[in-house]
Amino acid sequence: MSGLLLRLAGPLQSWGERSAFSPTRDTAAFPTRSALIGMFCAAQGRSRDADDDTLARHAELEFTVRIDRPGVRLIDYHTVGGGQPKHLTAATSGGDHKGDAVITRRHYLADAVFTVAVSGPDDTVTAIATALHQPHWAPYLGRRSCVPDEPFLLRTCVDNPVRELLQRVPLSLPEAGEQGHSRQAGDVPVDFLWETYHQHQLPQDAVTLTVHDVPLSFAQHSRSHGKRLVYRTTERLPAALRPDQASLHQRLIDYAQEEFA
Repeated sequence: MSGLLLRLAGPLQSWGERSAFSPTRDTAAFPTRSALIGMFCAAQGRSRDADDDTLARHAELEFTVRIDRPGVRLIDYHTVGGGQPKHLTAATSGGDHKGDAVITRRHYLADAVFTVAVSGPDDTVTAIATALHQPHWAPYLGRRSCVPDEPFLLRTCVDNPVRELLQRVPLSLPEAGEQGHSRQAGDVPVDFLWETYHQHQLPQDAVTLTVHDVPLSFAQHSRSHGKRLVYRTTERLPAALRPDQASLHQRLIDYAQEEFA
């Protein structure tokens, strides 16, 4: 088993969990399993009609998410078409055209940062890492308009990526005074989401979440998902992982380049 580390950061992210082609396009509060596996499949050039073997291989992956910044929820009132003759307006999935504007309210996370440890069989992780270095279709943060910041792929071929999250990957925390964080000395409390808890015993204050984001089919007109349990905990990380904002980007670049040193 090996793993890789991703940093999911950008002006906007949107991780749809419950809605598909509805007037309200929601977002989960963290990257969904379906979106991450979809990102890997896209990078490898696999279509939405990926076969069962593809999904089975990715089902062996395990995700651990460190919530560096949860972001601020933003809702965009979005329109497409309208005000034109019917044949010039937005097309429907059935091949017709709508005469009126298509109105949606799209939910985003603004200024969020998630660092994700991906663990799995060596051959699967290696194939994903190779594809992310030279993706067939570029990765995005839930929607095509949500472009990731750099560095995006922090490390590949990591023996213990969860330990890296806990001990080595620089933290992208808010500025002092924002969302309750400060620059005081001492350990830093940071929220984690676990599929399997890798510390000692699951703490009593851990929150268990049920999420419906396990991809069973990506087919355009027959998407389906199963459910999984996720455990949310607060871990105390070394204060040394918290650089000041001016040096954060360089610290992240230095960390990513250590792999090739």
